[in-house]
Amino acid sequence: MKDISGTDLQQEQILGSDVERLAESLGTLPEPMAKPSFIAVSGLPGTGKSLFCSKLKDRLSFLVLESDALRKVLFPVPGYSRQESARLFRAIHALIEKLLKKGIPVILDATNLSERYREYLYSITERLNVKLIMVRIEAPPEMVEERLKARPETEEEKSDADWAVYQRMERTVQKIRRNHYVVDTSLDVESVLDKIVRETRH
Repeated sequence: MKDISGTDLQQEQILGSDVERLAESLGTLPEPMAKPSFIAVSGLPGTGKSLFCSKLKDRLSFLVLESDALRKVLFPVPGYSRQESARLFRAIHALIEKLLKKGIPVILDATNLSERYREYLYSITERLNVKLIMVRIEAPPEMVEERLKARPETEEEKSDADWAVYQRMERTVQKIRRNHYVVDTSLDVESVLDKIVRETRH
């Protein structure tokens, strides 16, 4: 039998509590499916991830997990430290696995810029034998800058990222090594939406 140190046990308890708090914030869940799919949407701030996920949700009965909104469930005044992000995404990954096991189809709306972090998503879907659909969202930098400067500073706005954050994060982007869709939100996205919807149904 594997010994669990006090620190490990404490970490597991924190994770369990975090996952429970995130799950309680989700509201009504979609109907479970026999074979749910998982759509992971990645991209820099301001590229249009949340709008694209909203358009997907209009066509699919999927649960959208927005990392910006979930961060504020765990950290009402987020500091965006590395430790904070690690704790958040550990909980999000555990929540995704829990939902998929129940047959709930999920869309993850997060930057997902590093292949190291995307490996967790690959691992979950391989372990559960769930279809993974990867989507990379992009937009011309000048359009992103305009969007970020025009973002209202309201409680409804889930992201705190500004143009300086975009520029800093841009240097950390890593290529997605799996097959994926590339969506430029400065163009018409309907055809890509159609393809993704078809893929979830086959």
